[in-house]
Amino acid sequence: MAPPPGEEPRQRLHPLSPALHGAKSLVVVIAGLSWSTLSRVGFGWFAAMAAVLALGATVLAVISWYNTGYHIVGRELRVHEGLIWRRTRAIPLERLQAVEVVRPLLAQLTGLAELRLEVVGGGKTEAPLAYLGVAEAAALRQRLLAVAGRAPEGVAPPAAGEAAAPAGRRLHAVRNRDLLVSQLLTPQAFLLPVGVAFVVAQFLSEGSWSFIAVASTLTAMAGVLLQPVRRVLDDWGFRLDRDGDTLRIRNGLLETRAQTVPLHRVQTVGVTWPLLWRMKGWLRLRLEVAGYSAAEPDDRNRPDRLLPVGDLRTGELVVAEVLPGVRVTALPLTRPPRRARWLRPLSRSAIGAGLDDRVFAARSGLLTRQLALVPYARIQSVRVTQGPAQRRLRLATVHADTAGGAGAAAHDRDVAEAWELAAELTARAHAARHADGGARH
Repeated sequence: MAPPPGEEPRQRLHPLSPALHGAKSLVVVIAGLSWSTLSRVGFGWFAAMAAVLALGATVLAVISWYNTGYHIVGRELRVHEGLIWRRTRAIPLERLQAVEVVRPLLAQLTGLAELRLEVVGGGKTEAPLAYLGVAEAAALRQRLLAVAGRAPEGVAPPAAGEAAAPAGRRLHAVRNRDLLVSQLLTPQAFLLPVGVAFVVAQFLSEGSWSFIAVASTLTAMAGVLLQPVRRVLDDWGFRLDRDGDTLRIRNGLLETRAQTVPLHRVQTVGVTWPLLWRMKGWLRLRLEVAGYSAAEPDDRNRPDRLLPVGDLRTGELVVAEVLPGVRVTALPLTRPPRRARWLRPLSRSAIGAGLDDRVFAARSGLLTRQLALVPYARIQSVRVTQGPAQRRLRLATVHADTAGGAGAAAHDRDVAEAWELAAELTARAHAARHADGGARH
C-alpha cells in the first residue's frame, strides 16, 4: 500500500533478517527433537526432520520479513506486521526512555544489529527491530531519541571492524581478569566440580560410549557450566562512560550491548558485598531504572548493571556520579533496637537504616551484605508494616517504594521511630520532588 501524501514510506528490515531468524529456529528445532529422538529414528531421518522444520521456519521468517515494516509518523514509531492478521503497533516516542543496540553473535558476523525500545510503563521491551544494518540502526536510534525530545545522544555501535570508542568521559572499565576471578569466588563456582563429577560418574557407570551417551553427557555438563560462563560472557569488556546527564554502558563478548541510562530515571542504586568477595574488598553495583521492563523474563535485557565488580574506591566514585554528594562509607546508618534480636538473632548487627542529606539508605543481609540508596525525589510512596511478631515486640518496618521496583526498607525499627521516619521520608520526598520539578522548568 502506498503511504498517504506527506507520510514517509515504510522501511523494511535487512534482507538477511530471515536467514538469521531461520538459523536461530534451526537451533531450537534440534534442541526440541532431543538426543532421544536421534537414537530412535537414526541420523538420516533426524537430519531430514530437522531440515524440513528449519526450512518451514525459514519460509515463515521470509513471509514475516516481507510483511514487516516501520516508519515514523509525527511523534510515533509505527511497526506493521502480519500476513493474515495485520497488526500495527504505534509507540509514542514521548514515552521513550532508551533505544538499545544489541548485536548477537550471528548479527556481529553479518554486520547487523538489533534495536530494542524501552518505554515507560511497558510490560516488556517494545518493538524489537531485528535486524538492521549497523549504520542504519545507529541512524534510526539517533533519530528516535531526537524525535522523543532528547538530544541525539547515546552509544552508536561502531562500524564493522572498527574499535568501539564511545564519546563522553570514561568512568571505569572492568578488567576481564577481575571478572573471571569474581565468578570463581561464588558458591556456584565452588559447586561446579561437584556437578561435573556427578555427570562424569553417571556417564562412566552406564558403561556406554555411544554417540548418544557422549552427546547427552556433554549436554548435561554444558547445563552445569552455563550459569557462570554466561555471566562472564555478558559482562566481558564492561565499560562505563558518562556523557552529560546520560550513562553509557557497553558490555558483552558473544552478544554486545550498547545501552544508555538517563540519570534522571535512576530510582535506586544497590550495593552488594558477596561473602567471598569481601576478602578482596570487592563489591557490585546495580541500578533500578524507571521505564525499563521489570517483567522482562530474561534479566539480561534489563540494564541494571552499574559495576559488575570493583573495589570500594571505584564503587564510591561511580556512586558519586549517579548520586552526587553521596559517600557509601559515610552514611548515617543506625541499627534496630536490641529487642529486634528475637527476630534477627544473627543479622541484627548487619542491618541498619538512615537519612542522608540526599538519599534514604537501608542495609541488610548477613552473608551477602546489601545496601539500597534511594534519592528522595524518586520515592513514590511510604509504607509502615507490622507482622504478628513485630506487634508483640513493638517493632515495624518502613518501606520507601519507587517507580522502578523494590525501593528500600528499614527493617524492625521501634514503632515510634518508624512513624517518625515515615513522616520525615514523606516530607523530604515532597520537598525533593518540588525542587526537582522547579529545576527542570
